[in-house]
Amino acid sequence: MIESANAEAWTTYGRHHLQRGTLLAEVVRIDWGPGGTGPGTAILGDLDGRRVLDLGSGLARHAAHLARDHGALVDAVDFSPTQIERARARYDEVPGLNVVLADAVEHLQAAAPYDVIYSVHSVPYIDPHRLLPALSAALKPGGRLCFTVLHTNSQGDGPSTALAPRPETLRLADGPELTVQMWVLTSELWEDLLVQYGLRVEHITVLDAPEEDNHASYRLFQVRRPVRVTSRPRTTRPPVAHAALGVGIILSGPDGVLLGRHRRRTVELPGGTVEPGESWSEAVVRELAEETGLTALPENVRLLGTLLDHVGDVVRITVAALVTTWQGNPADQLDESVSDWRWWPLDSLPSGLFECSAQVLTAWRPDLPIDHPPAHFTPFADTTAAAQ
Repeated sequence: MIESANAEAWTTYGRHHLQRGTLLAEVVRIDWGPGGTGPGTAILGDLDGRRVLDLGSGLARHAAHLARDHGALVDAVDFSPTQIERARARYDEVPGLNVVLADAVEHLQAAAPYDVIYSVHSVPYIDPHRLLPALSAALKPGGRLCFTVLHTNSQGDGPSTALAPRPETLRLADGPELTVQMWVLTSELWEDLLVQYGLRVEHITVLDAPEEDNHASYRLFQVRRPVRVTSRPRTTRPPVAHAALGVGIILSGPDGVLLGRHRRRTVELPGGTVEPGESWSEAVVRELAEETGLTALPENVRLLGTLLDHVGDVVRITVAALVTTWQGNPADQLDESVSDWRWWPLDSLPSGLFECSAQVLTAWRPDLPIDHPPAHFTPFADTTAAAQ
């Protein structure tokens, strides 16, 4: 596994410096880029008493600085036992600092939410599709995420538009070179991935190495998790007659609600139009099977009520439906426009929800912090009871 090989490389790195007895000076700011470049610690905001995560903390010098000089409560997490050994030997007595040996994603999934998460050069060592949803879920609404990624290496090799890792060289002082695998991606691809998992990019800073013969360049991302989830509008193109009637399907399980990604980049519930001759429940069962491969029976469908709104001059009616029992696992279906089905916790729903899906979700759970144009909802039954 790529990430295990990276962890082993960093374990070798830590062992090398333990044997050398390498001593590094304390830091008084966060050095985001090569040669101490970057905006320092201020971009993290007021840290006094805040829960902070240093992801891929290594020796934990930055984490110790934030705990000691800024009053932060910092978890410094790294997957390399030798790096953690170095950190604990140096900072075991720093108040407010907790040095943790753990896989990043496993820690994020188990930890209480953080006010601030930051990472200096460590994010590219983990598959973004594994790391970013865990980061989004572990960040409090309104919380900050700041991290640096390699953009161009010292030889001048620039980023890739393909979502795949590539080999890079990790150089040891007075020692051999190690090969690691890194996701070195364009800024546009990183931003697309962050948005996909419900985060908003506020600023990207270019950090170039100060030496003329060194082509190394990094990108510093300043990101927030929105306090409220946004929605995206439907097309104004008039539908065929029967397509003004639709169903939005809620499947709620232990890991959240089921959402997929449309080829137009909106995030959506399963659902679609009612075909001529179908009942609402029959349409729910058919659309669920066609889009996700899941099977249900009409008696497994609980109709919550109608949503009435309009796009342009076309009046649209959508029935919000809750499926209480189903069989199978969601999977992408051939020739369907929505794919990448996954479960999203209700407290970390992604932005960019399809407008109709946003309306259906708030009809089911009015407490969800989702922004969308209003629609007239007429319940068929007690929606509070239906949500149980």
